[in-house]
Amino acid sequence: MTARHQRKPPRAGQTGTAWRHANVGRLLNNAMRRFEARVLALMAESGHGETRIAHVSLTRNLDVEGTRLTELARRASMSKQAMGELVDQCSELGLVVREADPQDGRARIVRFTPTGLRWLQAFGDAVDVAEAEMRKELGKAAMDAMLQALSAYGARFDTLQDEI
Repeated sequence: MTARHQRKPPRAGQTGTAWRHANVGRLLNNAMRRFEARVLALMAESGHGETRIAHVSLTRNLDVEGTRLTELARRASMSKQAMGELVDQCSELGLVVREADPQDGRARIVRFTPTGLRWLQAFGDAVDVAEAEMRKELGKAAMDAMLQALSAYGARFDTLQDEI
């Protein structure tokens, strides 16, 4: 490890491996899990109890006009096989279909079905409610600052992902 990347001394009150529970990655993950759990609960309340967080991984990466399976897998940082299984699950739920790509007969395009588009609207509504609840709990200033900071930090992710 270079001097620049060595672990800093423990924070006040932390010993040993306590940093594992208080680092920014863990805190972001906990916040994301709480947020996503609330969205799933709202989806269930609106009649979409079949929704799982894995389905969100597909649908948040699926363009409304359709996306190639290989691109979905890349965007979600998943293997093509894992994404294919996820597409099969969402297809069984009636949310998506696979169609031949008119530009390349060997490729498949995944598209939302009309049911999937209604599901997507319900998902958007659930996200809006969960964000409003979060804003109420954290306060407008904290929420605005967090969104701005996360947007700035995550803005280069696609560029960095392409470099990997």
